Parts: sequence; structure tokens; C-alpha cells
Amino acid sequence: MRLRLSNGEPEKPLIVHVGRLEVEKSLDFLKSLMDRLPEAQIAFIGDGSYREDLEKLFEGMPAVFIGMLGGEELSQAYASGDVFVMPSESETLGLVVLEAMSSGIPVVGARAGGIPDIIPEDQDGKIGFRYPGDLEDCLNKLKPLLDDKDLRETMGIAARLEMEKYD
Repeated sequence: MRLRLSNGEPEKPLIVHVGRLEVEKSLDFLKSLMDRLPEAQIAFIGDGSYREDLEKLFEGMPAVFIGMLGGEELSQAYASGDVFVMPSESETLGLVVLEAMSSGIPVVGARAGGIPDIIPEDQDGKIGFRYPGDLEDCLNKLKPLLDDKDLRETMGIAARLEMEKYD
């Protein structure tokens, strides 16, 4: 699955986003992020009315649009990523954040909607990172995760263990 999500370059850092591809999800924020992370790739899993616009926005960039996945394929997609980024500031729950954490990959999510309930302040930096919708703050949290495999693994394990409390 990683080979598919990384467009044949599995050795490069891989950011994963799962969800509906809609304008209100602030997905154009990810373009600004990727402009500053030339070493990284991003995979979008999901579909929606904003997909065509996003594909144009990310044209020529290391971005892959997979479409809808379910079941085992979706689980493999989560587990194949290095970091899950959630830019939406309108999530009431953020089920995809819970799924990513359960898959053992670190999450960097906007400090809005339901995300602060999933990654509370006392766990920020331990089971995931929250950022206040600011590009620089998001980059400051994302870049170390992309650069440091041990940090990613440590945070991913902590996230998975946190989610196991709710099984």
C-alpha cells in the first residue's frame, strides 16, 4: 500500500489525509504546507466535490489522490503513512483522527472542533500535536515528525495505546 500511496517512492516521508474532499475541510492549507516540505509526499484518501480542484491545486507536486477506500485497504493506508494531518477547523468529532491514532501513526491536527477532545492539552506532544491553524506552528510540529523516525514511532505507539483505553 505504501508504494501506491507514495507514487512509487516509499522512502520519502509520507503525509496521509483521509476524509471527504470538500472546501470546508481547509484542504488548501495542505498545499501551503507541502510548498514548504519539498522532501515529503502527501496521499489523499477519500472523495468529494472539491477533489478536481484539489488535483489542479496540487498538480506537479508529490501528491496522490486515491479515492475512497474501506475495510482492510483503509487500515493499510493509515498504517502506511508517516504522519496524519487534519487541517479542518470544523470537525465536531474527527473520527479519522481516532482511526489514525488507532493505526499507530502520529496526528498533527488543528486545535479546533473535536480535536482538542481527542488530543487534550496535557497530551499535546505525547500522543499527537495540535496547532492553532497557523502554518508556521504546524510546520514546527510536523517537520520533526517527518525527520525523526524514532519520534514518529514513539508518538504513534503512545497514540495507539491511548486509543486502546476506549476499546
